[in-house]
Amino acid sequence: MDSADVVVRLQGVRKAFNVGTGIETEVLHGIDLTLHRGDFCAVMGPSGSGKSTLLNIIGLLDRPTSGMLQMAGEETTRLADQALTRLRGHHIGFVFQYHHLISAFTALENVMLPLLGAAGFPNSEMRDGGQQQRVSLARALAMKPALLLADEPTGNLDTKSADAVFALLRRINQEQGTTVLLVTHNPELGKRCDKTIQVVDGQIQT
Repeated sequence: MDSADVVVRLQGVRKAFNVGTGIETEVLHGIDLTLHRGDFCAVMGPSGSGKSTLLNIIGLLDRPTSGMLQMAGEETTRLADQALTRLRGHHIGFVFQYHHLISAFTALENVMLPLLGAAGFPNSEMRDGGQQQRVSLARALAMKPALLLADEPTGNLDTKSADAVFALLRRINQEQGTTVLLVTHNPELGKRCDKTIQVVDGQIQT
């Protein structure tokens, strides 16, 4: 694929906690990963393998201890927090198992949050609705991100609802070319993705 199709690239990414102390623990050990436009990937692995840490780093919610992370052609590891926030807001959408909606806001206001963050004020375009049962996904897609990170988005749903959410993710992937990275413990869900990334003991198994 052309380098212009690269959405995110990690090279030699390591992540340690409690750095410089007697209890320093390295969770990720030299991750190399490239995601292209239109990829639909599952991240799988046992609990404690480093999946969530990897997702947080790719989502620019946490910084690697060392290594390189490139997002939308921009090297991110030395960016200031404000620049990271801007990059995250314009290029990444998040869907979580428990939605992480703000209870004080209405469904529509939750959907509008990323747009408010980017524009600074509401407008009529932001008020065009989405169905309340899909608020979390609608919010994640409000800025039409290049990358959608989904952390166990079907984990607390019944089979029918989980299938509907997965079908919607797949449709967004196919129709908009959105890159989807889906963390799941469900092997059947993993098989339905185009590619599976196995994380074991902080490393990607090839």
